[in-house]
Order: sequence, then structure tokens, then C-alpha cells
Amino acid sequence: MLRSELIAKLAEEYSHLKQDDLEKIVSIILEEIAQALAEGNRVELRGFGAFSVRERKPRIGRNPRTGEKVHVEAKSVPFFRPGKDLRARVNGGTDPEAR
Repeated sequence: MLRSELIAKLAEEYSHLKQDDLEKIVSIILEEIAQALAEGNRVELRGFGAFSVRERKPRIGRNPRTGEKVHVEAKSVPFFRPGKDLRARVNGGTDPEAR
């Protein structure tokens, strides 16, 4: 799903809100998640999952084109761990709201 598709879906569901307001809402949510991760914090959305930052150690990699060894610096990478309800839905389980 694209960001624009998400906004269109929200506009369809919440027709009393303006398109511009929905775009701002989505942007604020995504920006807050990104900012929290940039600060090294964890973001948990119950029933959906948790975003966190993981550290990768420096290592010796290989250039796939030339086979030459290259040094890869340590870095931080975003990590997403799905919640139990999301995993169940993706794996064909029942909708948790249908209970």
C-alpha cells in the first residue's frame, strides 16, 4: 500500500475529514515514528507491532561485481517486529476484531 492509497482509504472511511487534514495526520504519525527511532527510542503500536533500532557491527563485506573485500562500517538500522494479532492475520488467522 502506498501512502496515497492509505490517505484515500482514510478519506473514504472518514468522509467528514478533509483530504489535506488526513495527509497532515498521516505525515505527523510517520514523522513521529521516524523521530523516535532517530533518537534511539522504541515505538510500540499494540496489536500491530513494535519499531526499534538495531546496531550492526562493522564487518568485512565483498563487492559482488569485483569480488574485492570492502570494509563495512557499523550502522544502526530500523527493525520491525510484528505483534501477535498482525502475525495471525498475515498467516491466515482470524481477524482479532471479529472475536
